[in-house]
Amino acid sequence: MSAIPESPQCGPDPNHPHPMDGFPQVGFLKPLIDRPNVEIGEYTYYDDPVAGPERFLERCVRYHFEHLGDRLVIGRYCAIAAGVQFIMNGANHRLDGFSTYPFAIFGKGWEDPGHDWASGSRGHTVIGNDVWIGTEAMILPGVTIGDGAIIGSRAVVASDVPAYGIAVGNPARTVKRRFDEATVDRLLDIAWWAWPAEKVTANLAAIRGADLAALEQASN
Repeated sequence: MSAIPESPQCGPDPNHPHPMDGFPQVGFLKPLIDRPNVEIGEYTYYDDPVAGPERFLERCVRYHFEHLGDRLVIGRYCAIAAGVQFIMNGANHRLDGFSTYPFAIFGKGWEDPGHDWASGSRGHTVIGNDVWIGTEAMILPGVTIGDGAIIGSRAVVASDVPAYGIAVGNPARTVKRRFDEATVDRLLDIAWWAWPAEKVTANLAAIRGADLAALEQASN
């Protein structure tokens, strides 16, 4: 009886929290995160040599309170470096009075039962697919970062970053686009990150080699 051939490998298991043998500091976040107001796509990883990816929410997602209703949404195939901070809407203080001090959170006579806690919300924080966020970058509430963007180390992102933009500095500004507008539009139409793992694996040469014609052919 002939041996049954092994199935070809199509990348790591996206449901395995530690995809790299011998490197526990790197972890896929989707199988590690279980919070209703956080959504993270497959293959997105966090690299933290000190605390490991298991403490991503504790160390990287700040002031995120469910009663405010804001969500953190991160797409597929994102690379998140150590020390990145997602500052959520719970960090905002009231600006309509003479003081910005948050008296009401302490209670004991300082309550403010009529206050709408979500009134100052800047909305959801949305990170696209295939985004690379550098070491200790800070993403402020309500920001949208487009697919394929790069955020430089220690950048402070207070406004939206377009697809395939490169944003650096404090406050971060988009200094260039990785590709021309026509190429970006074609890449967004192709959306290779939404393909099944088998199709991504079969077209890695085109993805890594920036072969747009081959990607378009594969997407048809």
